[in-house]
Formats: sequence, structure tokens, C-alpha cells
Amino acid sequence: MLAALPPSRAAAQGPAHVEVSLGTAVGGQRGAPLVRSIHILGDREIREMMHSGFPARLHYRLELWGASGFFDDLKRQTEWDVIVRYNPLKRRYTATKIEGDRITALGSFDSLDPIEAVLAQATTPALAVPDGHDKYYYNLALDVQMMSVSDLDEVERWLKGDLGPAVHGEKSPGTAIGQGAKTLITKLLGGQEKHYEARSKVFRPR
Repeated sequence: MLAALPPSRAAAQGPAHVEVSLGTAVGGQRGAPLVRSIHILGDREIREMMHSGFPARLHYRLELWGASGFFDDLKRQTEWDVIVRYNPLKRRYTATKIEGDRITALGSFDSLDPIEAVLAQATTPALAVPDGHDKYYYNLALDVQMMSVSDLDEVERWLKGDLGPAVHGEKSPGTAIGQGAKTLITKLLGGQEKHYEARSKVFRPR
């Protein structure tokens, strides 16, 4: 049975969306991307499904586009995931970030609102901007999926660091993580998928 949940503060504050703005990188280079996710977990259906045992997968893709020619062209991109789970025994939510071969625990919380606060903080993904006077902009895409029951065991093994052959030198940890990520690309239960996009202003690195 789905748990009855009170309305979240995030849902009451405004619609879910993502933002990508421009900052200054180390060394003074202009155009470093600043990424934020606002009210992404405020949807009541997402919260109810998490309470029923289905982790939420937030898959981000940040693209750097060149805007100096007749047609815009994709220069570089980076992707990462945030997995948010609810443990009904401990009554705690956990959030884990997976970026390449790095797994970072974002914390354990007694509600989703602190996780929303973490996601709303501006972060700078590792996406280098070419030096020069050309014009660029960023496009940020976020897909929110609820993972199926068949994925749960794999997620547990993966997040606990059980990389299997990677530990014995048969493949790199990055390759093992990448293959693990493919198992997480599942259909959203109910046949729906929440998709968000945002675009930055056009800028020149110099």
C-alpha cells in the first residue's frame, strides 16, 4: 500500500525545474557551469513510490554547444546520476552521486526536504571550456525515473562497492561503473518520465 504523505514544502514553493548559469572557474576563466535542481523530488507520486520501495534515479546530462558558426554544434558533454532511496526500517533517505568512476554519498536524512536543499545548491560539473574568443552556451537535461524492482539488488551491490572483475584487474572501475549505470536505465513505472531542460546565456571564455 502507498503511504499517505503530507504535502512537501518544496511542492508548495513552486514548479520543478533545473537551472544552468555561468560562473568563474579556478584561474579566472569565465563560463564555468553552475547547475541547480529545484523542487525535483516534490512530486507526490515520486514520494509515494519511494515509500513503496522504488529508488529514484536522477540522470543529468550537461552539454557545451558552440554558437559561433552558422549552425550550433555540440563540443563536449558530461553525464552523472543521483540515486535517492528510502529505507523503511530506518526511516531514512539516502542520496548517492555517481559520476564516472566516483561514488559520493551525499548524506542520510529523515526527510526528502534536506535532499532537495542539497540538489538546489549550485555545483560545477567537470566540463572544461575551450580557451579562446568563440561563443558557447550550456544545455542541461535531467530525466527522473523510478527504478523497477528487478534493479534493486543490482543497485545494492553497486553502491556497496562490489565491482566484481574490476577489483581483480579484469576491467577498470570506470568501466564497471559504466556498465552498472546501463542497468539503471529503466522505464519509469506507469509509462511516464519526467524530463527537464535549461539553457544558459551565450558567453565567451575571454
